[in-house]
Amino acid sequence: MIECIGEGVVYVNPHPHLRSRHAWHPSLVALSANEWFVSFDLGEAVESLDYGTWFTTTSDAGSHWSAPRRLLVDPWLESRAGHSNPPIPCTHSIRVSRMANGEWVGIGARWQRPDPGEGLVNRTNLGYTAMDVFLTRRDSARDRWCAPQPLDSPLPGPAFELCHPVLECADGRWLWPTSTWRGWDGDCPLGMQAVAWVSTDRGGTWPGWIPLANASAQRVILWEVGVTRLPGDDLLASVWRFHEPSGRSLPSAYCVGSAAGPFSPLGENGLQGETAKVLGLCDGRVVCVYRRCDRPGMWAQLADLPQGSWRNLAETPIWQGTGNTMRGRQHASDELSSLRCGYPSLVELGPGELLVVFWCREDCLHVIRWSRLRVTG
Repeated sequence: MIECIGEGVVYVNPHPHLRSRHAWHPSLVALSANEWFVSFDLGEAVESLDYGTWFTTTSDAGSHWSAPRRLLVDPWLESRAGHSNPPIPCTHSIRVSRMANGEWVGIGARWQRPDPGEGLVNRTNLGYTAMDVFLTRRDSARDRWCAPQPLDSPLPGPAFELCHPVLECADGRWLWPTSTWRGWDGDCPLGMQAVAWVSTDRGGTWPGWIPLANASAQRVILWEVGVTRLPGDDLLASVWRFHEPSGRSLPSAYCVGSAAGPFSPLGENGLQGETAKVLGLCDGRVVCVYRRCDRPGMWAQLADLPQGSWRNLAETPIWQGTGNTMRGRQHASDELSSLRCGYPSLVELGPGELLVVFWCREDCLHVIRWSRLRVTG
């Protein structure tokens, strides 16, 4: 009922003997069955000081890709001036989506890097370095992305996970699914829960937010939330549940709600997985792509949701390189940095056909791959 019918590489470092360049966290936009846009992050390492977002395109269904280009070049992304002298260097990442009217939107994070000897995450308490959330829009007439627009947060983070592009809802509202994250000092007043920022003016302001799921009382962190539209006004959210005391991931979970909220309590979906992303198909079924914990690699799961209850129908592997998951053998921040595949992005090319891009580690290089899937039955 679900099978992989094609695969290939979007980006791999063409000169690994000259320079270290690895790729992570792709976003996917399909303009047609053969024309695809993929943005992704490049850097010497996953938390390196040269980390930033690039993009490439194909017009022949992945056979050939354009030379990667920086998505957005702007002095604001490179450093934070403020009262510091010299300015604080910054790194950034952007997630891209295309709205129903053809508008391109990128939501991003700019992280301050005051200490070149530290990464994005505090190795003692899993706290994030200071950050800003911003929005950028593509000027299609001039083929460039506009200057980043810093956004005011509707809730205290103090930091947020950049785990999802902006999602356009049936009623016109925009959602940005994210997770609250600790600050560098470990403070997190609302706990590390899954939420969504809400905009009613197409990204101009984000004054509201809705809770998706919260398991802070059980010391469970909710990471990499994935949200998709279902028939009607319903939304489906998937979450990666990480049990902090043990350092291990719990079975995947989901909830159903709407852009106005509320969402149902979390329920398990029978998948042993992390970094799951979901896509509602035009026939009402759902595809979930995730890093599997009980078997190596990235897997695609076909499911349906009769009366909101998840039912698994079929599965297929889409990449089966050497796998690893959160095992609680090292500090969580170090295990996160050493993962070998993740962050799938999905689109439906047409009835029964899907496209997935994701990052994975092959021959000591972090690369971006694509897989084309067919759903039948």
